[in-house]
Amino acid sequence: MLQFSKYQGLGNDFLLIDGRQASQQDSEAGMEPELVRQLCDRRFGVGGDGVILALPPQAGGELRMRIFNADGSEPEMCGNGIRCLARFLADRDSDGPGRRWQVDTLAGRIVPELLADGSIRVDMGPPFLEPATVPTTLPLGPAGLPQAELEVDGEVFAVAAAGMGNPHVVVPVEDLADFDLERFGARLEVHPSFPAKTNVHFVQVLAPDHLVMRVWERGAGPTLACGTGACATLVACHLLGLADRRAQVDLPGGPLQIHWDAESGHVIMDGPAEHVFDGAIPSAASVQEARRQAAGADQGPAGDGSEPGPSAPSPLAGEPAANPTADLGPVVETIQCAVVCTQGCIRPDACPSAAARARVAALLAGSSLDDLVAIASNSLESRIRSRLEGEGRA
Repeated sequence: MLQFSKYQGLGNDFLLIDGRQASQQDSEAGMEPELVRQLCDRRFGVGGDGVILALPPQAGGELRMRIFNADGSEPEMCGNGIRCLARFLADRDSDGPGRRWQVDTLAGRIVPELLADGSIRVDMGPPFLEPATVPTTLPLGPAGLPQAELEVDGEVFAVAAAGMGNPHVVVPVEDLADFDLERFGARLEVHPSFPAKTNVHFVQVLAPDHLVMRVWERGAGPTLACGTGACATLVACHLLGLADRRAQVDLPGGPLQIHWDAESGHVIMDGPAEHVFDGAIPSAASVQEARRQAAGADQGPAGDGSEPGPSAPSPLAGEPAANPTADLGPVVETIQCAVVCTQGCIRPDACPSAAARARVAALLAGSSLDDLVAIASNSLESRIRSRLEGEGRA
């Protein structure tokens, strides 16, 4: 059973998996590229821009983070992703404001911090400005970072590159409103000037302290936000004389506050990360075994069509209800219909959830829309109050 939580940072969404207590050989949760692609598929899977694993430490930090893009590739770092990881850890461990995590990534040690308003501040470290460290074959330009004019699909762009542990190219434009992101983003991602491919950011400067950008993310395509990209964009725009060291960076999913500290040389990012939902995915073997046992219960102990006899409980079965189907004939073993009956009800004549569905139908038939809204609101209020009380105790 693969348990996960979904979080999003400005619409950049990830599946978070807690593997901190796993043994070393099991800690990677079987994250092969094909599994990642299946999980991130928005039509046939859970849906997400990537998968993030919280793993036991290996380099002296508190924990290790691995992140996989929706296409199964593994980037060095992700700013929105590490904010989501920090919020996930805080929620799991009931941590309060001021909590900081020493997180080892492929880009080095990153330190996120939980702020009083629930947002996450991340010390992203210093930017990489030498061409070989980005990496890029663009020459070092007069502004102190890799610069060049590149021809892309018949258009010429003045571009600048910067690294934040992962590669970025920043392209200032006059107007983002009608800019063809997919046309030029896809081509710049795989441009020969970027041997490890690159994240692509088109930026419009509204004021020295206010930038607007759109993102083509390496391995994911258009996304609503990119934290490392916002940091690289602020750095590039400052060196190009277009922006201050501190600015609000507006992305399609919302704003980030970015500060390139002159004293330390580190880039600091403040932004939100929110819980979306929790879920679990049973293994294929578990589903097949549950279906086999459920089908065997209908055939009796000898498979001869007699009344169902006692059987070992399914690993996915809940405790038998007292009498959930009293008006539907003999009581049968309770099963998890959402797991076992994904291809259709396997017990149409004695469905264990029929009584519950009947009660829901009766509730809907006998309640007005206002009544239903009130029920939902009360339930939501109760869950929020419970969560806030938990945070208060922390």
